[in-house]
Amino acid sequence: QVQLVESGGGLVQAGGSLRLSCAASGRTFRSYPMGWFRQAPGKEREFVARINWSGGSTYYADSVKGRFTISRDNAKNTVYLQMNSLKPEDTAVYYCNRMDGLTGPSGGSWGQGTQVTVSS
Repeated sequence: QVQLVESGGGLVQAGGSLRLSCAASGRTFRSYPMGWFRQAPGKEREFVARINWSGGSTYYADSVKGRFTISRDNAKNTVYLQMNSLKPEDTAVYYCNRMDGLTGPSGGSWGQGTQVTVSS
């Protein structure tokens, strides 16, 4: 079973940037598409970004398109999320997971997530 550890969150002012990392265990990491999700207080977890196994194809939620960039380093078993032009509405706990389809998680275990707080 793949274990996921997210990091890189923090407190940032609106307009600022953060880079999140997701370290995955397991030799099969490079075989799967990966994605980022987020959950704001009182809301459902939502899809943010997706990347295919090679890193050659990405897909974003409309709310982050043009501001966030997902990437991966299969040699390091790590997925990244570069977040620029952050807005207060980006405040949430961010999680990574294997993808099932275009925007759904695989149903595997979630990590602990990393908190992102954007102040206005």
